[in-house]
Amino acid sequence: MSEDGSGSAATQAEMRQFVVADDDDGIRLDRWFKRHMPDTSFNIVSRWARTGQLRVNGKRAAPGDRLEAGQMIRLPPPEVAAVATAAAKAPRPRAPREPLSAEETELIRSLVIHQDRQAIVINKPPGLATQGGTKTEMHVDRLLDGIQFEADNRPKLVHRLDKDTSGVLLLARTSRAAQHFAKAFSSRTARKVYWAIVTGVPSIQDGMIELPIGKQPGTGGEKMHVDEKEGSPARTRYRVIERAGNRACWVELQPYTGRTHQLRVHMAAIGHPIVGDGKYGGAEAFLSGTISRKMHLHARRLKVDHPDGGAIDVVAGLPDHFAETLRNLGFEEARGDALPIDEVKFSETPEGKRRAIAHKAKDARKARRGERRGRSKP
Repeated sequence: MSEDGSGSAATQAEMRQFVVADDDDGIRLDRWFKRHMPDTSFNIVSRWARTGQLRVNGKRAAPGDRLEAGQMIRLPPPEVAAVATAAAKAPRPRAPREPLSAEETELIRSLVIHQDRQAIVINKPPGLATQGGTKTEMHVDRLLDGIQFEADNRPKLVHRLDKDTSGVLLLARTSRAAQHFAKAFSSRTARKVYWAIVTGVPSIQDGMIELPIGKQPGTGGEKMHVDEKEGSPARTRYRVIERAGNRACWVELQPYTGRTHQLRVHMAAIGHPIVGDGKYGGAEAFLSGTISRKMHLHARRLKVDHPDGGAIDVVAGLPDHFAETLRNLGFEEARGDALPIDEVKFSETPEGKRRAIAHKAKDARKARRGERRGRSKP
């Protein structure tokens, strides 16, 4: 190998080259490998970078470098001793998915409530898991082939709903959209509104629950609980929409963080478990009479910035058991939609605040450098 890591003429002929696609514009180089060459480990990528074998537009590159559409990525030939890698355009074949039946295709298409070039939104019914697991063969992820439509790739999940939670589920149709939506959820600029029927009535009609959440020991991570010492920060805003005496009430929930089972854990923690949630509310989570024993938690609305500008703002209709409970308790559905949604500016999110602090520190450093240059002049 030559001093600059370019290798011999024979090796050069075997070098692999890939053009950065529009969907990959702006991502880190290590993320490009995860997306297109998942069998190439980070250690191998780092070694290629250290030895000069990893190049972008002819220059040595590092795993953390940002890519731009149209750039040329050059990789060394496959190494016999390394983990097998595959070209970005032809990843290692996976076991073929079982084709969907006509009924399965009809089912997933019937759930679509919004569709454009970048996104699809479905109204997930209760009882349908988002992803597969032990003894879970029917799930949204399996059905996504049925709503690929004219796109080159099947839609991608960008967030999750519990199996027994119904409502808005956003899917990205391109890699660029997936990155955009993931950032919106992580930075908390996406606004999610849930409806729930809970037992009893909170004494505060409009409140904020701030209780840290962690995995409950002994449950294998299947159950969460409030953990003041080691839990992750979690915040939920709730607003009482209507009440049925002291027996139950209808609440709007807006999660300000995204912890596992957050809404269920928080409502149970303040003594008002979600109706039908025996996992966290026990026997107290069920109402007598004709009220369904199914989970009464529904992702009613999602508002998120669109990758191409503007916003996606969708509302998901209620499942039958939830709508029936509203009627049984004398509640009017229109009252819930009348509440204004919280608007959160990026500057008010944790990521926005972090960037503001970083920019302020950068400006301060520039100012100090300017002062030093001024003092050095005769």
